[in-house]
Amino acid sequence: MTATNGWGTASPPPMLINCPRCDGHTLSTQRGTYTLAPEDDEGFEPLLYTLVSCDKCRTPQLLMQMSEMEAGGHWGWTAPSQEWPSSATGPLSPSIPPAIAREMREARACFSAKLYTATAVMVRRTLEGMCFDQGTGKKQLFAALSDLRDAKKIEGRLFDWAQALRVLGNQGAHFSKEAVGWEDAQDALELAEALLDYIYVFTAKYDEFQQRRAKSSPDKSSS
Repeated sequence: MTATNGWGTASPPPMLINCPRCDGHTLSTQRGTYTLAPEDDEGFEPLLYTLVSCDKCRTPQLLMQMSEMEAGGHWGWTAPSQEWPSSATGPLSPSIPPAIAREMREARACFSAKLYTATAVMVRRTLEGMCFDQGTGKKQLFAALSDLRDAKKIEGRLFDWAQALRVLGNQGAHFSKEAVGWEDAQDALELAEALLDYIYVFTAKYDEFQQRRAKSSPDKSSS
């Protein structure tokens, strides 16, 4: 059986990837693409997914590119980032605002490049973007997170997680003899993504569930 690559008979150009199995940068062969575009009133920018295989070990990898406005007013694609396999978590939800998702993907890219201090800084920037998007008026991240706690948008352990990420981000942003390590950087990514999912995915689903239940429940006054 002849393998197909999604481009018909034309051969797509090779792409430079960071292969986890070869533990270094290698060329890859493109096997197919898929564009995820918004429908109806969905508010996210188109995403381009490309399946590639390493030219050395043939290990598959899924790359993702975001759409962006280029010079001259033309739309193009950002540099590809590794979406799978990932040492962090799976693909980010389209429900996360594009600007915040962009910061999170850059944090992932820093981690993939073994830039763990930069990962912590980008996670902190992601938290700052989340606080701003949620309407906090405080510039200091500690005060902004406290606002979210007081508004009951994050509670208990989520607030503790956010504070730990803030402290780690401070460590990355200022010179220190103690570098941010691999484990701390990976934990920071996972905790940050859990916070984003809670704010933009699970909370919205719970609100929709409550509204649907309220509409379908019989009138209590008639019981």
